[in-house]
Amino acid sequence: MFKRLLLLCLVAGAGSCALAQERQTENVIIITLDGFRWQELFAGADSSLIYEKDYVHDKSVLEKFWDSSPVARRQKLMPFFWNVIGAEGQLYGNRELGNRVNCANPYWFSYPGYSEMMTGFVDNGIRSNDKKENPNATVLEYIHKQKEYTGKVAVFSTWNVIPYIVRAQAHGIPANAGEEHAIGDTLSDCEMLLNALQPILKNGHGERYDAFTFFYAFEYLKRERPRVMFISFDETDEHGHGGRYDEYLKSAHHTDRMISQLWQWLQSQEDYKNKTTLLITTDHGRGHISRKAWKNHGRLIPGSSQMWFAVIGPDTPVLGEMKNEAQYFQKQVAKTAAAFLGIHYENTEPVGEVIESMFIPELLSDSRIMDLHR
Repeated sequence: MFKRLLLLCLVAGAGSCALAQERQTENVIIITLDGFRWQELFAGADSSLIYEKDYVHDKSVLEKFWDSSPVARRQKLMPFFWNVIGAEGQLYGNRELGNRVNCANPYWFSYPGYSEMMTGFVDNGIRSNDKKENPNATVLEYIHKQKEYTGKVAVFSTWNVIPYIVRAQAHGIPANAGEEHAIGDTLSDCEMLLNALQPILKNGHGERYDAFTFFYAFEYLKRERPRVMFISFDETDEHGHGGRYDEYLKSAHHTDRMISQLWQWLQSQEDYKNKTTLLITTDHGRGHISRKAWKNHGRLIPGSSQMWFAVIGPDTPVLGEMKNEAQYFQKQVAKTAAAFLGIHYENTEPVGEVIESMFIPELLSDSRIMDLHR
């Protein structure tokens, strides 16, 4: 029987057997949950924090998110991650299983993290969160320069520094962040409503709610049909610094729901269905040694470099929670995201390698991931 199947494949040549291994991804969406720990992603609500009255004012989170089983807790907190990505994609970073993901940069806070993620390498000169343009080229501008993707890349973020990190303005990439209104000349009714509500509804941290970021991005996606998007959420980090573990959990849960809504819509659209890969991650971890440590992060706070990845798409093997012992780094995101589009990403410095386990093996040959400049 095996010999007959092999013979059929050989006879077909470039036919059905070869076509089964063609790259399907035509669109990539990178999503980040700022400062969201791997501990909550893989084990749900932390028992040492959810009962701490200084950090939990809203007791309803106990009923919503608590269970004696870590597996049940994580499903309650992040149902899309575990019921959909866990069943159809991959999740990396459960250190209890030896599967580790880390920042390669030594600073363990936002700007260095996002820069490493978007450039593919560590610039030790980036050591603040100042609103200054990144001195290094990013994978988004690299993709944007390709003829097929010019005008098809967009950025939406809650934190108003993200456009500077990805150098959006300098390279003509549409970007919306902080208190900015919707992008475009012809806006939907939803976008006009969001523009009117945003100055009224503040989240108390000087930035907008993540829901505004999501719906601005969602409406732009419906209207402009971009091929590559970066959507960056921020509330988990803000509530972490504010010491509100209840709000931190609720924000993570709300973000999970928004990503679920996005995925369901993508899978209902002919130009996105089974042609889109979501790559989801964070910019840094948080402390874990003491009860107070979870509020902060940085090079002096153990655990701050520990992070995670999640991926779902047509070219990713269904492996669920990755249980193999392995070490991955944030700097691998850039080249991996480009590889899903068949683009070989390079920069002035060596960049982190493609995370090969995220791909069907046959798609990683040199003939299938090519530098479009050549």
